[in-house]
Amino acid sequence: MSRRAFTLVEVLVSLALFAIAAVVLAAAYLNVIGGLASLDRRQVQEEDWKFVRTMVLSQPDRPTVEAGGRLTLADSRMLSWQAKIESTEVADLFRVTLTVDAPAYGNIREPWHREQPVLLLRPAWSDAGERQKLQTDLQQLLVKGRP
Repeated sequence: MSRRAFTLVEVLVSLALFAIAAVVLAAAYLNVIGGLASLDRRQVQEEDWKFVRTMVLSQPDRPTVEAGGRLTLADSRMLSWQAKIESTEVADLFRVTLTVDAPAYGNIREPWHREQPVLLLRPAWSDAGERQKLQTDLQQLLVKGRP
């Protein structure tokens, strides 16, 4: 009588295939989890950036903006920021280069740094004499440009 059963080799091959499939699925799962964590970190950083940018650019006082500072977020994290303000050739228009540094915190295991130039219209920041000179120069250019 012949028995019908799996041989030891067949069982070992099926276990090996199962182990390989389990490793591949586990690696894919870890990649998905890592990607979601990275996305979460980027979203937190983007929200922090938008908050700091809004707070800094809404400051009406130029010396306060030039001094830079630290900002405490709702979750007790501290961000430090600096702003470099440069005049442009247009009256009351300034180029503000905002730099933010944030330490590692919670699920964000590495500190991050971001820098962005922004054009900002702030008549209150202009020097009256400088504004008058820019306007005079502009009027002279317009008069010279007419036939």
